[in-house]
Amino acid sequence: MDGTGVPEAAPPPAPPPGRPAGSAPALLRRARWCVAVVFLVHGSVTGSFATRVPWIQDHAQIGAGQLGLALAFPAIGASLSMPLAGRISHRLGARAALRLLLALWTLSLALPALSPNLYGLCGALLVYGATAGMADVAMNALGVETEDRLGRPIMSGLHGMWSVGALLGSAAGTAAAHAATDARLHLAVAAVVSTVLGTVACQGVLDLRSAPDAHPPPRFALPPKSALVIGAVGFCAVFAEGASLDWSAVYLRDVLGTDAGLAAASTTAFSCTMAAARLAGDRVVARFGPVRTVRAGGVLATAGGVLIVLARHPAMALAGFALIGLGIAVVVPLAFAAAGRSGPAPSQAIAGVATITYTSGLIAPSAIGSIAQATSLTGSFVLVTVLACGLFAGAGVLRVKGRDTAGRDAVPTGGLERS
Repeated sequence: MDGTGVPEAAPPPAPPPGRPAGSAPALLRRARWCVAVVFLVHGSVTGSFATRVPWIQDHAQIGAGQLGLALAFPAIGASLSMPLAGRISHRLGARAALRLLLALWTLSLALPALSPNLYGLCGALLVYGATAGMADVAMNALGVETEDRLGRPIMSGLHGMWSVGALLGSAAGTAAAHAATDARLHLAVAAVVSTVLGTVACQGVLDLRSAPDAHPPPRFALPPKSALVIGAVGFCAVFAEGASLDWSAVYLRDVLGTDAGLAAASTTAFSCTMAAARLAGDRVVARFGPVRTVRAGGVLATAGGVLIVLARHPAMALAGFALIGLGIAVVVPLAFAAAGRSGPAPSQAIAGVATITYTSGLIAPSAIGSIAQATSLTGSFVLVTVLACGLFAGAGVLRVKGRDTAGRDAVPTGGLERS
C-alpha cells in the first residue's frame, strides 16, 4: 500500500503536541525512505542465508532431520527475545534501538556458515533468530508510526521492499553458489555490507522517545479471540513462505538432483514473485477487494504446491515456487487490516495476528525438516499445498468494513510516546 489512491497533494496531519520536529513533511518523506531501506536490508539478510542453507548443511555434515532441528532454533531465539525489543526502544529511543538491533541482526548472518557441527549451528541460529525477531519488531513499529504521521498507507510498500531485499540477497547468493564461493566468505561480506547500509539508513528514521512517565511495555499480552481466525489465514501464508524460503534450494538439489546454482535460483524465483506482487498488490486489492484477492492467491499458491509435489523436472518446481510467492504475497498486510477492524481493541488484535504469523514463519522450516525425516521432502510440501488451500477457504474473514486504512489504529510501538 504505497500511497495508491491517496492524493499526493494531501498534507500530512499536523503532529500532536509533544511530537518531535521530525514530523515536518520533508523529514517525514526522508524517514519513510530510510525505513524502507531498513526493510530492504532486513530482507537481504534472509535471502542471503536461505540460498546457502545447502552449503551450511554439508559443512556441518548433518541430515535433513538434523537440519530441521537446527532451523527450529531461530524460532526459539526470537520467541525469547522479541519482548525485549520494546523495552530496548523504551530505554534507548526508537532510532538508537533500531540501529543497534539491526546491526546485531546483519552481523549474525556470518555465524551459521562458521558452525562445524550440529551443536555449533544450533547456537549460531539461536543468536540469528534472537536478533532477527528484535530487529523485526523495532522496524515494524517505526514503519507504522511513520505511516500514521504521513497520513497515508505505506506498510505494504515497506513489506514489498523487504521482498526486494530478499530478492537481492538471494540473487547474490545464487551467484555465489553458482561460482562455488565458500559460504563463509560470501556471508561475511554480505554481513559487513548490510551492516554499513543499515546503519546509514537508521540515521534518517524517526527518533521517537518514550514519555518520561511511561511504563515499560508488558512482556506478554493474550490476543483477543477476534484475532485468532484472522491469524489462522496469515499462519497458512507465512508457513508457505518460510517453507519455500528455507527449503526450496534443498528441494531442488535433493529431490530433483540439480546443481547448487540452479537450486539456489528457486529462492530467487520465489522472492521475485513475492516482491512484484507486494509492490503491485494495492491496485489489485482496490479493484477486486481483499476477499477475492486472497481467494485468487490461494488458487495460485495451491497450484504452485501441486507443481512442486508432482515435479519431475526443475522447471516445474521453479514455476511452483514462483506461484506460491505470487499467491501468498498480500495475505499478511490484508490480515493486519482486517484485524484492525475486527473489534473494540484493534491494536491488540493486530499484535495478536502479528504474533501468530511471525511464529508460523519461524516454525515452518523446522516442521518441514521433521516431516521430511519421517516421510520425504515431497511429503512436506504436500502439507504446504494443503495450507495454501486454507487461504481460499478462509479468505472471507479478511472482509473489512468501516474506517479506511489511514484512519485505523496502528500496531503498538512498545511504549513509545503516542500523544
